[in-house]
Amino acid sequence: MGANRDKSNRARQRVALLIAGMGLLWLAANAAGSYLGWSDRTLALFDLIALAGFGFALWQTINIWRDRQNDKG
Repeated sequence: MGANRDKSNRARQRVALLIAGMGLLWLAANAAGSYLGWSDRTLALFDLIALAGFGFALWQTINIWRDRQNDKG
């Protein structure tokens, strides 16, 4: 049981880092785009990259939740 808990903790930490990293990337891209005068198309690309990262984090979070539900029952 301890090994599963360690694995779950590491997975949750990875998801937390992914969410924080995507948020920082998105903020930095918007700030850089504003400062450097990037086109709307380039900014939209970074928006889509961030959206994909957040979607992946949501998928990983659901998988962690499902694993925890399977461990209980």
